[in-house]
Amino acid sequence: MKSETLSMHQIGLFWFQQDLRLSDNSALLAACQQCKQLILLYCAEPGWFSPGHYHSKRMGSQRWRFVLDSVQELRQQLEQRGQQLVIRYQSPVQAISELISQYRVDAIYRSRQPGFYEQQQWQKLQSRFPYLHFAEHDSNTLFEQQQLPFLLQQLPASFSQFRKLAEQLAVLPAQHAPASIPASQLRIQASADLPAYPHWVKPMMHGGEASGQYHLQQYFKGNLASHYKEVRNELDGFSNSTKFSAWLAAGCISPRQVIAALTHYEAQHGRNDSSYWIYFELLWREYFHWYAHCYGKQLFLKGGIKNRPLHTSFYPQRFQAWCTGNTPYPLINACMRQLTTTGYLSNRGRQIVASCFVNELQLDWRYGAAWFEQQLIDYDVAVNWGNWQYLAGVGADPRGQRHFDIAKQQSRFDADGSFIERWSNGTASSRLDWVDAADWPCS
Repeated sequence: MKSETLSMHQIGLFWFQQDLRLSDNSALLAACQQCKQLILLYCAEPGWFSPGHYHSKRMGSQRWRFVLDSVQELRQQLEQRGQQLVIRYQSPVQAISELISQYRVDAIYRSRQPGFYEQQQWQKLQSRFPYLHFAEHDSNTLFEQQQLPFLLQQLPASFSQFRKLAEQLAVLPAQHAPASIPASQLRIQASADLPAYPHWVKPMMHGGEASGQYHLQQYFKGNLASHYKEVRNELDGFSNSTKFSAWLAAGCISPRQVIAALTHYEAQHGRNDSSYWIYFELLWREYFHWYAHCYGKQLFLKGGIKNRPLHTSFYPQRFQAWCTGNTPYPLINACMRQLTTTGYLSNRGRQIVASCFVNELQLDWRYGAAWFEQQLIDYDVAVNWGNWQYLAGVGADPRGQRHFDIAKQQSRFDADGSFIERWSNGTASSRLDWVDAADWPCS
């Protein structure tokens, strides 16, 4: 982030996206310091809830409940501070354009977003309103772009190379919430009603900054961090992973706040491989965020950043069987049904089902990535698509395509069959394909 003058803007607009919190939000702090009045906006896009190019929605029911919890809590926090969260159920470009025209907004603020689609929206607004002040801040990463010891276009080709450089960098301290938020004297139309989630959705976790902070404190209050590496590959068990990812993805907590809590824990309990591994995985998240910024649209191309030709097809029956957990592989079925039921899947489970998708089922990895986008409560565009590229051999992995032996994974991580029994009752389809090629295409 370049240094900016503190000249006051008359009416600023802050656009909340994946930063649904007041604390450690550098973009929001800048808006509060530089604007006399401030409009606070959140947009839910109608397009999120309809199937897209890969037959999946951009927003599934489980994640939407978590996001909606977070938005509602944010609205309450702002009301307690004498401010209003303007909520629109429409395209952000349309909503922001209308607010600019109606209320003479002269400055727009947001946290920098890693997604190519979100970057396009920002660029469209800048092109449409070149006379306004636009400001982006690195609120959702450990480091600011100006801290990186390389140009973004020279991002290291592998995580290992990135980690060696990143571990030398200082993580900036987490910031407090703004002492005051400039009130808006404007009469803005009442917030829109957002889509409801189905009654059957049972929350595994509740969204919101308060819930995220509480979970962060509770995790480090116990001794879990000192044993994290030993249990992180377990397929089940709530406390076997940190579960920070959902609140990080929605921006209810920041990675710097996680580092602050981790550092405090290590000062009291000592540092070991397990506590370090939490930092290690935050560095993976960091790498994929800058990876998304660096490669933009290439994050979503079939050949990935390597432009590697892949010999795959779209087998509708195989894709449907994988999504619904009805493949010939009981472990895959259990993982996929857990995902559908809870909106969550362990890191190990994600790798196993993604490997099956790419290798055994020989499907285009982008359909799997899009299904994860719909289903995961902790969906993060950079982490999700970066990991799928990595596993499919078209991303940052120097070893090429990864292939997990399903039988070996089952014997190692579900030797007694309890995970399969819990989530799929051991059922599996006896066949991979049920139609002849002559019946294609099928709907």
